[in-house]
Amino acid sequence: MNRTEARLARIRGRALAKTHNARTIAALASNPGCARRAILDAAGADKQRIAAYAGFPAPFGQSRFALARGNAVEAQVKADGAAELLTLLREHLNLPIPQAHYDDLSEVGGNTSLDLRHARTRTLLARAAAARTDAGTMFDHPLLRLEVGGRHAFLEPDLIAFQLHGRFTIVEIKSFPVIDGQADGAKVAAAAIQSAVYVLALRDALAEQGLPAEAVSHETVLVCPRDFSSRPVATSLDVRKQLTVLRRQLARMDRIDDLLDLLPNDLTFDLDPDGDGIPRRSPAALAGAIRQVDARYAPECLSTCEMCFFCRDEARGGTAALGRDVREELGGVEHIETALRLARGARAGNDLAEAAELLRTAARLRADIIKEAV
Repeated sequence: MNRTEARLARIRGRALAKTHNARTIAALASNPGCARRAILDAAGADKQRIAAYAGFPAPFGQSRFALARGNAVEAQVKADGAAELLTLLREHLNLPIPQAHYDDLSEVGGNTSLDLRHARTRTLLARAAAARTDAGTMFDHPLLRLEVGGRHAFLEPDLIAFQLHGRFTIVEIKSFPVIDGQADGAKVAAAAIQSAVYVLALRDALAEQGLPAEAVSHETVLVCPRDFSSRPVATSLDVRKQLTVLRRQLARMDRIDDLLDLLPNDLTFDLDPDGDGIPRRSPAALAGAIRQVDARYAPECLSTCEMCFFCRDEARGGTAALGRDVREELGGVEHIETALRLARGARAGNDLAEAAELLRTAARLRADIIKEAV
């Protein structure tokens, strides 16, 4: 174990390291400036347990109803060798093929071992890429792998469609509806970054076969129910922006030493239990340890990070709690109280002059609106 691994193991404590999946990796990219999240994830710490013991539990995970609906939508489009999905892809991607070879990689001869499924996935993808035919091959639940902070995480996309001229396209199936051609923006954004994780993992897998990044399309296909029916519709998502953010954050995880150097050597989030199964340290002591790592809270964290309630409470009274747009517009104004004083005409230094002018203008406009409404 090298020095970095030893530091991260101390931070994590005696608990086993949590493994990443596509959702957690996607969440990394949603707030790349947060050192707290980077440290916790690099250490493989159980953020949900840590937050709960510190007094800020966050209910994460899909409800059983959402899971049931998602499974039903996926089962429908994949029935009969994914016949309905093939029809969608043929129309959406202009595939001139009447049918496609279908491989189910959720198991290998009844064995669900991750290593075996990953090896089988690599073999079939390499064979399909080498064939260079227009026959079209569909891979259901392939198992990919991506290195995150020095450890490999197994990832399982809904499907990879091998289409024309040896180019792969990630297909993601979601249960949220597309109504009158529009879907929930936050859910689409989450699907885009998750799809980007799969694109990156597939590119890494094919790079081992000597194939360039262009062998995997940066346009992924999102399949959702149409309107209030169970009929599916396919749309394209360009994930180039998400890929850039994702690569940057993963590179930051690889340079975790830079963040560790800013922290005390004895920092730990250990929840080692006593004989009764209760952690030996107090919740207050754990909260104090958490606060030694800088966070970058934004309201979006409420849907992506298990530490969200802890960080929101910590950010109370700060402009960060109002959202990233506000924080960026008011660069240098860290507290809401300071913003209000500047808006009322308090003197500002040169570093806050621009923000002060913006706040005073907003205050005048607000006063005018209120005066006209009275």
